Amino acid sequence: MADGPLRRLSALRQSNPWIFATMLVSALISLTASFVLSVDAVLLAANPDAELACNINAVLSCGTVGVSWQASLFGFPNAFLGLVAEPVVITIAVASLGGVRFPRWFMLSAQVVYTLGLVFAYWLFFQAYYVVGALCPWCLLVTLSTTLVFTSLTHVNIRDANLYLPDGVNRALQRFVRADLDALVVAIWLMTVVMLVVVKYVPMMV
Repeated sequence: MADGPLRRLSALRQSNPWIFATMLVSALISLTASFVLSVDAVLLAANPDAELACNINAVLSCGTVGVSWQASLFGFPNAFLGLVAEPVVITIAVASLGGVRFPRWFMLSAQVVYTLGLVFAYWLFFQAYYVVGALCPWCLLVTLSTTLVFTSLTHVNIRDANLYLPDGVNRALQRFVRADLDALVVAIWLMTVVMLVVVKYVPMMV
């Protein structure tokens, strides 16, 4: 009896409306966070001691993270990258929801670029976690949304064989995502990040 609802839920998760709606919402969240961080970066450039709305305490402090060298790795605020990248993801998601099917080379290019973005997002997270010693709530939101965009994009690219992988590898990965095991991986991934934050920083706020 329970197999019916489970099969329907799995079918929904494999469908384009679910995948691209998830991608769209995640990209919109990331774009919003990037916009707020960009405004904060301008304020900090004018006054490094500016009191930002997300300066909650010594642990949760956008200002502490924002004035670090890691926050402007390429000579300008990292948040500006989100203002450029996320509209592209939003365009892909909206067009795909409308029935557009992009060429394989385009989806592969999007996968490569967003994988680099994911690596950068987690590099910034671990820099804040281990080096800066403070966390930015908006940055954490970007990390979360970037993860969800990446996993949604990877899911559809594996499903549609867009990654130009060897046939055997591609079939194995397609079986993996059809079994919804990628959802389990994402859940464990995000829970691990949450636990890292809780274990190190919650005792510091008590």
